[in-house]
Amino acid sequence: MVDTVGAVRVLETSHPPVYYVPRADIIAGTLSNAEGNSWCEFKGRAKYLSLRAGDRVAERSAWYYPQPSPGFELLTDRIAIYCAQMDSCTVDGEEVTPQPGDFYGGWITSRVVGPFKGAPGTLGW
Repeated sequence: MVDTVGAVRVLETSHPPVYYVPRADIIAGTLSNAEGNSWCEFKGRAKYLSLRAGDRVAERSAWYYPQPSPGFELLTDRIAIYCAQMDSCTVDGEEVTPQPGDFYGGWITSRVVGPFKGAPGTLGW
């Protein structure tokens, strides 16, 4: 679905990295608008997308910032994907482990050490 060298890696407190890939690097016809939005105090209002591969659809499996907050303009026209909803995701050939929980979208590789938010009992820190 995506093969890129143009990803932007974003780090946040208590999170593994999230990769934002250029919209242009995602195979045409795989993205569709999904219901809902959320607010990030740093990046602004996010909107959701669904991803389609053949007859399979992963609902609300990606998000983007139509108008990122000042300081995050690099995220314009970039999409983040919940790797937990994909068959597989890799970074430099290494299989990614999804961040625990269903809210956060971090990508964990062997080079990233936690603890991370998302697992039971971690939402309060």
